[in-house]
Amino acid sequence: MSISHQASAVLSVEDLSVRYRLPRRSLFAAPEWFAAVTGATFSVGKGASLALVGESGSGKSSLAKAVMGLEPASAGAIRLFGQDLASLSANELRELRRRFQMVFQDPYSSLDPRHSIQRIVIEPLRDVARTEARERAAEVLSHVGLGVNDLGKYPHQFSGGQRQRIAIARALVTKPDLIVADEPVSALDVSVQAQVLNLMQDLQAQYGMAYLFISHDLAVVEYLCEDVVVLYRGRVVEIGKTREVMKDPAHPYTQELVNAMPRLGGGKRRPAAKQQVKAGSPDENANATGACPYMSRCPRAAEVCRVAPSLRALGNGRSVACHLS
Repeated sequence: MSISHQASAVLSVEDLSVRYRLPRRSLFAAPEWFAAVTGATFSVGKGASLALVGESGSGKSSLAKAVMGLEPASAGAIRLFGQDLASLSANELRELRRRFQMVFQDPYSSLDPRHSIQRIVIEPLRDVARTEARERAAEVLSHVGLGVNDLGKYPHQFSGGQRQRIAIARALVTKPDLIVADEPVSALDVSVQAQVLNLMQDLQAQYGMAYLFISHDLAVVEYLCEDVVVLYRGRVVEIGKTREVMKDPAHPYTQELVNAMPRLGGGKRRPAAKQQVKAGSPDENANATGACPYMSRCPRAAEVCRVAPSLRALGNGRSVACHLS
């Protein structure tokens, strides 16, 4: 199910799967595989903002790395601006990378401490004269709240929030159509998070690029993103407009995430009486047996859940993978 029309999609992910080969348990044992993402389908329209949400281990970062071409897809297709990544040569992919950039989670490790800010920011630029590159670096630094005097400094001279602004400037310097942001504020203090989110919102209005925003924090997603894709153990379980999904979650896992959100006055949202989440852990054998992977935690699990549900449309762009919703 797609949120945006394919014709206007900057990014289109179709039935994507990502698997990792696990270490052999013994010399003669058959190789085993871990399915990080299974059958993910969604799209991001021009200038839109889409969030991938889920707890740790849900496959968000694996999916983002596949979109960036940093991890190979095991199955399915990733199309950027209508071009299938798998069909591109190394040179063609390098050329296309000007149009999509990534902001990583940790601003302390994503910037090389040996390089000046100027060298870091202009790194994505190729075949650009040094004078022009410096001018563009100064321009994007000014857009993220830093100045031309910062070009000669080094990462250790900046705070965490400032470093993330530098990382965003590096992503902006090629004037991309899409930015993939992998937990870009999770390593920052709450007050700094708000500043960076406001900056990202302002930059989107100014540059018109699309965001694929990866997060485990629904409060952050609700503030920044129009649409949301909820992932559980590598599978898409719900898609829709963020406000609608937050107001009325269709999948019990989404309900669990919403209930866990902090609320004013401290604490968390109170779960509805019929939505109390079962104690228990994810079923490690769910993929092998073909059952719904959320079954062991679901408050509404029934016999029909022994067969994994497919994503089905609810109307108004909403889709859910649940037999009982």
